[in-house]
Amino acid sequence: MATILIMVITLFSIGSLVFGKAILLTVLDQLQDKVDITVYFKIDAEESDITFLQESLSDLSEVKNVMYVSKEDALKSFQERHAENTLIIQSLEELGANPLGSSLNIKAKDPSQYESIARFLEASVFSAVDKINYRQNKTIIDRLSAILQTSKNLGTGISILLALIAVLVTFNTIRLAIYTNREEIKIMRLVGASDRYVRSPFVVGGILYGLISSTVTVILFYPLTFWLGPLSERFFGGINLFYYYLSNFFQMFFILLAVGVLLGVFSSWVATRRYLKA
Repeated sequence: MATILIMVITLFSIGSLVFGKAILLTVLDQLQDKVDITVYFKIDAEESDITFLQESLSDLSEVKNVMYVSKEDALKSFQERHAENTLIIQSLEELGANPLGSSLNIKAKDPSQYESIARFLEASVFSAVDKINYRQNKTIIDRLSAILQTSKNLGTGISILLALIAVLVTFNTIRLAIYTNREEIKIMRLVGASDRYVRSPFVVGGILYGLISSTVTVILFYPLTFWLGPLSERFFGGINLFYYYLSNFFQMFFILLAVGVLLGVFSSWVATRRYLKA
């Protein structure tokens, strides 16, 4: 029971890392999605010029997507943002015409690629282009790139550290369980039992430890994710841990099962070695 409890805690930690990684990736994707480069066109820009630039940008390997915003859509969005500012709305009505031009919102596959996209835009000669806002957003983009890279490295480091701790704790727990049977092992060796014969019950026990522990762990995640699901969706946005658990149930179960069985077999195999030495 002690060994199974330790393995459940170990597998629970590994499962929690999977959920933590899913949350981290969701948050990073949301941050990344908020950054883009916007190309503003002159009011009298021809649609053919805008379409040509849009197609040229779409052909770049660094570009994830290019969204076209027409003059009408830009005006409508501007009016919605300043609906409560009567002075701005009255000024627009006084103008009697749309003062805004069309634009292209460009999203890169990775924040570090905005620099090369900006260089492409600045090197290209498009008379219809009025302004490119990359230089104003450069500080934010650079900070986001640093945050993304640091978060990924930190997540990987924590995962490796917790996995190592889990292996050591489980190994020592199973080793302690085998220690209580050391006299039995010595007697079996004295009457001529082979290493395989002596080791087999402990290896099978390790397999059973992994099977039972992974099953218990997966069952424990059900009420936990059910409770945390709405909270994670509200706090982090875009991800419900309960739905993620249900959609990845079999994948998570087999991962925990494989880790639990391998951990149990490996720990049992290594822990019996000192008692099998002549």
